[in-house]
Amino acid sequence: MKFSLPCVIFAGGRSSRMGEDKSLLPFGNFKTLTQYQLHRLNQIFQNVYISTKESSKFDFEADFIEDVKTDISAPTVGFVSIFEKLECESFFALSVDTPFVDYEIIATILDSDTNILDATIATVDGKVQPLCGVYHNSLYDSFKKMLQQDTHKLGFLLKSKNVKLIEFDCKDKFLNMNHKSEYEKGLAILERC
Repeated sequence: MKFSLPCVIFAGGRSSRMGEDKSLLPFGNFKTLTQYQLHRLNQIFQNVYISTKESSKFDFEADFIEDVKTDISAPTVGFVSIFEKLECESFFALSVDTPFVDYEIIATILDSDTNILDATIATVDGKVQPLCGVYHNSLYDSFKKMLQQDTHKLGFLLKSKNVKLIEFDCKDKFLNMNHKSEYEKGLAILERC
């Protein structure tokens, strides 16, 4: 059974460490990593959206949420745009470059989340994974304030709010493909699956 909570793939980053837009890199049998994630997450969630600065960079159909117009390139912009567009109580956020976060991880996070929380976020080896978790609308004003103040550290925001952290010990499933070497590792893992 699919989850009714909306899922948003964050695919609007600068990809400066990769040297090219990682959301457009080929992955598996898909032309882009974003399409791979969209296909996979559509099996888990009823509604999947893609958060991006510019939807025209993609040549496929999807429910896109474009960032509010700004020169700032940070997830904060995406969060403000998502809450304004979806008008939902909460949604599940996942970065485009973490393609191995599976159903079991997502279900554990969703099962642990409650309406009295501001967010429920994954951690691995004690390290917070801010773009893997549930965010509640109670954070909307904080994100707007961060945008106005040009501060974008999600970790600082999460430390100051009512957040539940869920520790996972499956480090490989949280592989974050920021560099070419990590992308190549991801392709190798995918081949073995």
